[in-house]
Amino acid sequence: MFFKELYHYRYLMREIVAKNIKIQYRHSVLGMFWTLLQPLLTTLVLVFVFGYVFGRNADANTVRNFPIYLLCGRLLYEFYSQSTKRAMRSVTGSASVLKKVKVPKYIYPLSNVISTFITFLISMLVLVGFTVFFFLAKDPKNPPPRITLYILFSPVPLLILFLLCTGVGLILSTLSVFFKDVENLYDVFCLLLFYATPIFYTPDKLGDSKALQMALKANPLYSIVEMFRDCVLRGGCLLERGGSLVYPGWPFNPNHLLYSLGFALGVLLIGGLVFWRKQDKFILHI
Repeated sequence: MFFKELYHYRYLMREIVAKNIKIQYRHSVLGMFWTLLQPLLTTLVLVFVFGYVFGRNADANTVRNFPIYLLCGRLLYEFYSQSTKRAMRSVTGSASVLKKVKVPKYIYPLSNVISTFITFLISMLVLVGFTVFFFLAKDPKNPPPRITLYILFSPVPLLILFLLCTGVGLILSTLSVFFKDVENLYDVFCLLLFYATPIFYTPDKLGDSKALQMALKANPLYSIVEMFRDCVLRGGCLLERGGSLVYPGWPFNPNHLLYSLGFALGVLLIGGLVFWRKQDKFILHI
């Protein structure tokens, strides 16, 4: 039923996705070029601050290439943050349309996640550019990524992240209709999530604190980012065995895969149920 309805409204969703992308850069002089320029500039700033100002005393076996390591985490976090925030505002922002036209309301948060995913995929060209640069630069401190056939598995963590963002977006879009303070609280949460995800640092920097290690492992974004890095940077999963890091012959850690996929599907199921049960009351509050 859901997929049949989604197929029926496919043209409307396509128009909303296109509109969202156009609106995002409507008043920008550089337009879509910002999709590439923004992650490039922020990565350069973060590399300078955390790589040179504060220094990075990371083991070369753990971080093969710090700029690409940082860029992988930054790109995926940015997609999560932007897609969920736009999905959160999608229902309240479309109040005038929802009051006049009867369409499935889930189309609005879903189309916002899709439009952000499209711009995210475009921004991945920056990662390609960094990879080519370090292949040509021959920098011994930042060797190029270890490209293997495991790079073909890189869409897997991206798909899991898409499912997670969709589920979170459905929950947030429902809550924001009834509780206006959700947007402000979620901004704080995203800031906390940025520092709780190993974007500019490595997990070993947390030391032996069991509480911090458990908090890190409970973060599904950590598992997703690490799987993506395994595919595009490390050339496969790195595990510690006998005090040294080895490649067991897997594209990524199966524990990361099972946990992040289970978490994403659970959030998606909860988000779908919450949205479906409350959507008829949206008209009374928007």
